[in-house]
Amino acid sequence: MLFRHDALAQWTKSSYSAVNGDCVEVRARGHLLVRVRDSKDIARSGLAFTPETWSTFVLDVSERDRPGA
Repeated sequence: MLFRHDALAQWTKSSYSAVNGDCVEVRARGHLLVRVRDSKDIARSGLAFTPETWSTFVLDVSERDRPGA
């Protein structure tokens, strides 16, 4: 399962963001990199992943989040 790169063209906050603003943001840089950063420290470049690695991570987390998993 790969995500749509155009859906992450801008920095996007996690849907699990805390009300107090503690969250991570994700952005796709073309088809080569997915960047993840702390929304409170946007001066840092954050972490970089290949699209395949990021998709695997998101799929794994979503499977663990299911009831009974």
